[in-house]
Amino acid sequence: MPVTRVHWEDLPDEVRAAVEKQTGTVWSARTVSEGLNSAAAALLDTASGKVFAKGLRRDYPRSWTQGMEALINPYVHALSPRLLWRVEGEWDVLGFEAVDGRHADFRPGSRDLRPLLETMEALGALRCPDLPVKRAEDRWRPYVASPQDAEWFTGDRLLHTDYNPVNVLMSGGRALLIDWAWPTRGAGWIDPACLIVRLMANGHTAEQAEGAVSALSAWRVAPEEGVRVFARASVRLWAEIAGNDPSPWVGRMARAALAWQTYREAG
Repeated sequence: MPVTRVHWEDLPDEVRAAVEKQTGTVWSARTVSEGLNSAAAALLDTASGKVFAKGLRRDYPRSWTQGMEALINPYVHALSPRLLWRVEGEWDVLGFEAVDGRHADFRPGSRDLRPLLETMEALGALRCPDLPVKRAEDRWRPYVASPQDAEWFTGDRLLHTDYNPVNVLMSGGRALLIDWAWPTRGAGWIDPACLIVRLMANGHTAEQAEGAVSALSAWRVAPEEGVRVFARASVRLWAEIAGNDPSPWVGRMARAALAWQTYREAG
């Protein structure tokens, strides 16, 4: 479930003071409504320039996602906004370079898909750095029929995995990936597979969604059986999420995953 937004002016005085040690005086702050995982998310106009700040209380169960973003950011500068600073205390706050842009449109016919696929092609060329990130076989093992089926997901690529349109920022004709809360080491074709379900949840048919990713190098070498296993796992994953979250977008994802599995099994 998404966390409740906290405005800049409602943060504890010591948290704001710690941020201003990094930025200088904060002249104004605009809370960002999009996104699901950050309690504080704001565009700050500061003495040193504009910065996007996002944060969670350290006692929040998923505060570890802040650490994951900080960990992976040095390796994805070409694909994502740069992390400028981190403040740790009662709150864990990350400050990123502010990028002028908008969130992606995943509907059929969107011009955003081509630059997104260009970014994904570049990401697919990156080996995962030697960091303590999750492994794909471990992340999806709870959702496969037999534990050994998860071995289809092993690999050495760096994966983003969370292709919610709000995690893709369109700026200057490029698609930047934001919210690296779930960096994962695994088979390169998993990211295109994750995008397929997102595209279907935004109006694409299974054939259209697979066609959209068909030129990606990682997808061209995806094993047929491995993809079928992943499609089944996606159904179980999103059914579990939908059982705990009644949000309409979650329901759309669950239905899209089921439709993709049906398409894959028929093929």
